[in-house]
Amino acid sequence: MSFLAPPKGSAGEAVMAMQVRVAGSVDTSGIATTLAEAFFLDPVWGWAFADSTCRKAQHEAWFRLLIGSALPHQWVWTTPAYEAVSLWVPPGCPELSESDEAQLGPMLEELLGTRAELVMEVFNRFDTAHPRSQDHYYLSLLGTHTDHRGSGLGMGLLADNLARLDAARMPAYLESTNPANLRRYESVGFAVCGTFDLPDGGPTVTTMWREPPR
Repeated sequence: MSFLAPPKGSAGEAVMAMQVRVAGSVDTSGIATTLAEAFFLDPVWGWAFADSTCRKAQHEAWFRLLIGSALPHQWVWTTPAYEAVSLWVPPGCPELSESDEAQLGPMLEELLGTRAELVMEVFNRFDTAHPRSQDHYYLSLLGTHTDHRGSGLGMGLLADNLARLDAARMPAYLESTNPANLRRYESVGFAVCGTFDLPDGGPTVTTMWREPPR
């Protein structure tokens, strides 16, 4: 197992060196489990997958699809035991491969029944809000397992990732689905660039952008 220390400079100097690595296909289950734990009570993804009795399994199925599409881009990151994980989409890469995108609708219908159409509209609104005018890295998912919440591992992993982007002089974009996280993202250089509302009286999502430090 090979671990990479954060590069020096900018965001990398804000956090002590921590063990992180690029994930591979063998890590899919561990990463999906951490994300399902992390997003179980999320204001948006808890609302979208409304039945708490089967939400964790639904989340894991959905996250596995996203992880499988992202792994070939070599920008899915994890700490040694999946305490914290991040899923990035580099510029020019799709969030879902063509084959995985074709699976999304049928998968949601199987998982959600009549609610699948609503959740597809949620995804459409995320896609519509996504900026297209400038190359950037997209932070699709960042999560810390509930057993390690408050440890700083999630923000440490994010700082490591951002240091790599700073070294490459690349901006970053994310959607914050939880207002409680806005200050955390602002503390590492993200700024609010917009908001959008979800259908059927759903929550508001905040979009954020980060330029590399000069």
